[in-house]
Amino acid sequence: MAMQVDRDIELAIIRGAYARQVLAAAGVQDARLAAAFSQTRREDFLGPGPWPIMRMFRDYVMSPDADPVYLYSDDLVGIRAAQRINNGQPSLHAHLMHHAAPATGERIVHIGTGTGYYTAILAHLAGPSGRVIGIEHDVELAQKARDNLAAHATVQIIEGDGATVAFGEADVIYVNAGCTQPVPNWLDHLADGGRLILPMTSDRGFGGVAPTQMARVGAVFRIARRGADYLAAWISPVAIFPCAGSRDASSEHALAEAFRKGGWERVTRLYRDEQIPEARCWLRGGGWCLAFS
Repeated sequence: MAMQVDRDIELAIIRGAYARQVLAAAGVQDARLAAAFSQTRREDFLGPGPWPIMRMFRDYVMSPDADPVYLYSDDLVGIRAAQRINNGQPSLHAHLMHHAAPATGERIVHIGTGTGYYTAILAHLAGPSGRVIGIEHDVELAQKARDNLAAHATVQIIEGDGATVAFGEADVIYVNAGCTQPVPNWLDHLADGGRLILPMTSDRGFGGVAPTQMARVGAVFRIARRGADYLAAWISPVAIFPCAGSRDASSEHALAEAFRKGGWERVTRLYRDEQIPEARCWLRGGGWCLAFS
C-alpha cells in the first residue's frame, strides 16, 4: 500500500511538471488550464500499455513498457496507429483551449471526442456546475469515451456525426477534426458570447505534413459570436484528422486555393451573407465567407 501511495505521489508530481512544460510549449500562462492538465490522468484514456508514441520528425515508437510516465510528454499517442488516429498533441490543445477560454459553469460541446482525454480536461475547466457533451463519429471510440468518462457526472457522450447531432445552445464548441467549411448547426447553436474553435484543412492537412508547411494546409480559427455578428481570428496552423460530416470536394478546392493565396492571418469576420465583395473574402462558400474587415 505504501509503495502505491508513493507511486501515486510520484505520478502526480510528473503530471504537474508535464502541465507546466505543455503550457510553456504553447506559450500560455493559465493556472486553471495547468491544473486541468496536471489533474487528468492520460493513461486512463489510452488503454493498457505499452503505447505507440509519435516523436517529432519520427514515426511511432513503442514505449519500453506500460509505465504511465512515458505518456507525460508533448507527443502524440496512437489510439489506432495503423489509421494514424491519435490522442492529439497536448501543447496544441493547451493553445486552443486557452483561446476557447471555457469558464466555470459553461456548456461545452466537444466534436471529435476520441477516447475522452481532452473532453475530461474540458470538463475540469467547466467544473461541477458546467456541462460537457462529447460527440464521436466512430462507434468503438465513442463507447471507449463513454466508459472512460463514466465517473464524470457532467459529461455526456453521443455517438454520431458532429455536423448534425442536436446539442442545444453552447458557450464553447471545440472541434477536433479538420473541416472545409463552418457547419451551420454549430453557428446556429453558438450562444451569444460563445466561442467556436474551428480547424480548417485542405486534403493535404493530415499526416506527413512538414511543420514548415503546416500553415499552408491547415488553420484554426476562433469564431466568437456577438449577437448576429461572428468575429473571427486565426490562432494556429494545424494538421488533423478530417471531419467526416464537414467536407466536400468543392469547398476543399476553394480552401486549398485560399491557402495558396495566403492571408489567413488577416481574417477578422465570418459572414453568413453572400453579398460581401470578393476583394474582402479570404474564403467563400455557399451563404458564408471568412473575410477581412
